[in-house]
Amino acid sequence: MNYKPFNIIVILLFLMGVILVFFQFLSIWILLLVVLVYLLFLLLVSTNVQWNFFVKAYNSNSRIETREIALTFDDGPVENTLQILALLKKFDMKASFFCIGKHIQENPAIFQQIIDEGHMIGNHTFSHTRKMGFLRTQKIIEEINHCNDIAFEIGGIRLKTFRPPFGIINPKVMRALHITGHQVIGWNVRSYDAVLNSKNFILKRIIKNIKPGDVILLHDNNLLTVEILEQLLLFLQTNNYRSVRVDNLFQIDAYS
Repeated sequence: MNYKPFNIIVILLFLMGVILVFFQFLSIWILLLVVLVYLLFLLLVSTNVQWNFFVKAYNSNSRIETREIALTFDDGPVENTLQILALLKKFDMKASFFCIGKHIQENPAIFQQIIDEGHMIGNHTFSHTRKMGFLRTQKIIEEINHCNDIAFEIGGIRLKTFRPPFGIINPKVMRALHITGHQVIGWNVRSYDAVLNSKNFILKRIIKNIKPGDVILLHDNNLLTVEILEQLLLFLQTNNYRSVRVDNLFQIDAYS
């Protein structure tokens, strides 16, 4: 069940609960407890894009019959991106980069190189603010559109895919995406390269249960990611896996 019918049911149950409390058939504390549980549930689903609760996200493709996966990199372009591009070129692999608008402005040559070398670009908002979960709908729209405008100004491409910062999808992000028309790209393999500092643990986490159709989340602003990438690409090559662009993995359009 997605958000709209679920929310209607919850509202109806809440109104029923208010009536029962009014006529003293139900304790107000039980009603407040139920409301708290509902709010905690919304917090949980808002931070797990893979659940497809608010919007449909492309998280993995179980129908893939070839040994293809998608390496995705968030938060660039930055200087580290150049090393990542060099490794992808060395192993003849393609990837998808979900770029922050202000980083595109700061590193236009690197951004253009990503495009020139045949990789996919996706929208990751303009500022990647930590307040993402608290922004108004209009502000989220501005964040997405500003990133799109910069990508077009520098690279001549109009982005159709979007990865929410921190994987946050809430009702306001949902409404913003209905207006901008972007398709959400999630993941089903989270490396935790942004929070862990063990190269061996991160690499093992990625390759442990790898299978065709996986979408792997990495960060090109993290030096640790650069250090493990060559081992990861060597593993993929040795096991006859190919990293392809997200749009090719799901057969969708990356640009409009």
